[in-house]
Amino acid sequence: MNPKTILSFLIQLAILPACFAQHPNEAAVDYHLPDVLRTQSGKEINTVADWEKIRRPEITALFEKNVQGKTPVKNIPLRFVPLSVSHNALNGTATRKQVRVYFSRNEKYYMDILLYLPNKKNKPVPVFVGLNFGGNQVVNADTGILISKRWVKYATEPAYKNHLGTAASRGVQSNDWCVEKIIAAGYGVATVYYGDLQPDSVNSVNAGVAPLFYTKGQKEPAADEWGAIGVWAWGLSRVLDYMETDGDIDAKKVIVIGHSRLGKTALWAGAQDQRFAMVISNNSGEGGAAITRRKYGETIAVMNKAFPHWFCGNFKKYNDKEDELPVDFHELIALIAPRPVYIASASQDQWADPLGEYLSGWYATPVYALYGLKGLSTPVPPGISQPVGDGVIGYHLRKGEHAITPYDWDQYIRFANRFFNK
Repeated sequence: MNPKTILSFLIQLAILPACFAQHPNEAAVDYHLPDVLRTQSGKEINTVADWEKIRRPEITALFEKNVQGKTPVKNIPLRFVPLSVSHNALNGTATRKQVRVYFSRNEKYYMDILLYLPNKKNKPVPVFVGLNFGGNQVVNADTGILISKRWVKYATEPAYKNHLGTAASRGVQSNDWCVEKIIAAGYGVATVYYGDLQPDSVNSVNAGVAPLFYTKGQKEPAADEWGAIGVWAWGLSRVLDYMETDGDIDAKKVIVIGHSRLGKTALWAGAQDQRFAMVISNNSGEGGAAITRRKYGETIAVMNKAFPHWFCGNFKKYNDKEDELPVDFHELIALIAPRPVYIASASQDQWADPLGEYLSGWYATPVYALYGLKGLSTPVPPGISQPVGDGVIGYHLRKGEHAITPYDWDQYIRFANRFFNK
């Protein structure tokens, strides 16, 4: 299954869609992947039992040690406090709930969940859940949404003042969420501002929830302990903890989704927490779905330099040394098996390596095959606006730039319908 030589890659390139072929650097890409079904000691994995007992734990541990870092196992007593409920939200089509989750008696440690559930659907319902970039109020213009009081990284006036949300920020990212579309399709949607868990800035770790897990005298995570991606993923699992207490939600049909760095987060959350029934990666790129050994677009070194807080300290050992990393990101996709996974790219988002994102699904397919499930059927990606995946791995390439759009949501809903909302 591993790629061979530059010559074989050129043969494959000749039949790729034009959107890839016009980037000449693609022709120079040569790489050799770790075999997802062979252990580090050389044992071949050919049964589900060996995958689940031997190889899957091995791959998970390698990601924990070298990429995202280990998630602390300390039990945090959660406290769920309802903030508001409206049964007449979105012109009567939805029920809006807002719940604060406290992580400590020190009330500075909390996250706020915004949840919409369809009114014209028998409960419990399946739910999409993901983190947002600007505070819960950005996902919809609904004036009942509480405005986040947390610091926001990318903050321009009038939506933000001094990096804090204002009323003008309501709905500024509504196109990213398509709440009405999701509700009309019979799904709920839940979100949390990722800054509730850790600010997205260098040296921010002690401004988030990480200090709750420190041992005596510890001042920052160890080199093999979580970075911000791990912290944000931990928060998504805590949303799922709440959902298991809410009778209006089918907690066995929760779909975790994320865009860009939050797509990386969704993949890691889904890989670690097998309660998530489906995982969706939108333009997650390097450190997400893309094959890092391709060294195409963003690389480990570039990402670690720009965002040194995202991953664990050990990941920096692999700056410009992708081939020495003992895992690659097709194996991250494989950790989601046998649950459905959807990967999406954008034609003008070459920085995220659309081909590499597709290939991660292709090279994860043998693991799904162990379960008797269909993955992707060819190493050649589809053209623009030609979604593929009639099995449990889906993919599409959307025309346009790095974003999540209504077109993307149409594909995610269609894919989810096959499993959860028939």
